Amino acid sequence: QVQLVESGGGLVQPGGSLRLSCAVSGIAFSIDTMGWYRQPPGKERELVAYITITSGTNYANSVKGRFTISRDNAKNTVYLQMNSLKPEDTAVYYCNTAPNAFHSWAQGTQVTVSS
Repeated sequence: QVQLVESGGGLVQPGGSLRLSCAVSGIAFSIDTMGWYRQPPGKERELVAYITITSGTNYANSVKGRFTISRDNAKNTVYLQMNSLKPEDTAVYYCNTAPNAFHSWAQGTQVTVSS
């Protein structure tokens, strides 16, 4: 019954910005810690950031100072603002509960950073 829909990805040059959105339905969104994950080409999926039910946040060292996670409980939506993008940020980005992903993975949204 859980539905996760990611959007907002695209092709950008190094130094550019994107804002990803994750719309969640079918769960009690307001009581779940939510996170963004990514899977670069040929690599394993990794947790990028998560946000608690009280809006506490945690970031992977590779994105600290560049990415910002936020949530809007009224809209059942999680966001990831991505600034100063680097080629190594290229990946498919997914949302799920965190730090453990309890739900099946959705389609994800492709982020490509290339000059």
